[in-house]
Amino acid sequence: MAGELVLVIDDSPTIVKVVQLVLTKAGFDVRAAPDGEAGLELARAQPPALILLDFVMPRMNGYQFCREASADERLRDVPIVLMSAKGDQVGERFVKVMGIVDYITKPFSPEAITAVVQHTIAKYNRTRPEGAATRPAPPEEEVADPAQARTAALARMRDRIAGVVGARIAALFALADAARTGDDHASVPTDAAAIADATRAALDDATLASLISDVTSVGDAAGLRGDLRVVPLAEVLQLLDVQEQSGILSVERGGARVEIHFRRGRIEQALATGVPDEYLLGRFVLDSEQMSRGDFEGFLESRQAGGRLIGAQLVKLGYLSDGDLKASLARQTCELVYEILRWRFGRFHFAAGAELPAPAVQAALELDVEAILMEGFRRVDEWHLIERAIDDFDLVFLRNEDAVAQMGRGRLTREELAILEQVNGKNSVKDIIRKSRMGSFEVSKMLYRLLSIKLVRRRVMPVAV
Repeated sequence: MAGELVLVIDDSPTIVKVVQLVLTKAGFDVRAAPDGEAGLELARAQPPALILLDFVMPRMNGYQFCREASADERLRDVPIVLMSAKGDQVGERFVKVMGIVDYITKPFSPEAITAVVQHTIAKYNRTRPEGAATRPAPPEEEVADPAQARTAALARMRDRIAGVVGARIAALFALADAARTGDDHASVPTDAAAIADATRAALDDATLASLISDVTSVGDAAGLRGDLRVVPLAEVLQLLDVQEQSGILSVERGGARVEIHFRRGRIEQALATGVPDEYLLGRFVLDSEQMSRGDFEGFLESRQAGGRLIGAQLVKLGYLSDGDLKASLARQTCELVYEILRWRFGRFHFAAGAELPAPAVQAALELDVEAILMEGFRRVDEWHLIERAIDDFDLVFLRNEDAVAQMGRGRLTREELAILEQVNGKNSVKDIIRKSRMGSFEVSKMLYRLLSIKLVRRRVMPVAV
């Protein structure tokens, strides 16, 4: 089943990016199309083993795609799994019609989409149409000779590059396939410089320049470094995950610095300096109600500077259990990664093999990069919507008292009510974040909802004439 071709048809770049990341790591060959028309063209050119199909799309929606596919002799037996959002009125009534054999509701976890794809392909593999693409599985035998071992390492590097960048570098898939099948007549690079040249020839995307430096330093522990305006952080995290790297990834912007500590491709902990107070551990301890605000403030007042870390002190004093502390550290780490995924500029540097600091070793969170990226991509999408209405944290909002009275406060969550109370025509968004002790994403998201249902409005400053 490894190497089967999966076609993803979705107009959301986030969904496409996540599915490509997850399924490529699981060993599938993933191609993508932004709408039904483009997807139909790709499927007809090379029938896949499975199609993951969005329902609501421009140009040709999921229903129209299924109608066209069912009329095509080469595609009518290709199983289709529908990816529907929670609000889409689809589900059971579309399953078992026109090639749709199952459906999955967005947002989904990496484990869920992988399980659905593996199960569906295994179930319908016997009926896969002739010509449906697979890639030969890599050889399993051990390579003992040093020269052969280096050649094998370079071949794996080609695979990793192909997995990260997907369909954009199809030429490298051909190189990797030729290496696996042992085609003596194929022109297959066998040294790092030649692979780097092949990468340059196959890519015209400047955002992947860092991969070339990684290829040319096979066996070199120098690591990666670059500019976030050229290489998005998500691609760096994906690469470290795929390669199961260990070391420290440092990301800096202005006076803020976040260090992400990796061990075998999983995140042990993230530590930060120069970031807002909302990312301090205390916020997550209070959010989870592991301590009362009064107890925590009393602890801070009596705490001596220069001693143990706050988390270790709270455990020693009996305020938190080891499990409570680990849960709070995991939330803190995830929130830090979500935040820097939004950074559009800054610098990064990965020190491969660097010794992790004692707090990261003790935390040992072992967080899955795929799961963090899944939620991070979703938040980035939401931020894009929110920022259209809340583009400055110095904005001030007013309550629409008549609308609040008409709607009734009982229809709002406790958190939304807390934010609404802070909207008084004086507090800026920055003030509300600070006073509520919530994260900027949560506060902005709630303000965006209150704004969209017209319970609050921007305060318009008078203009001198």
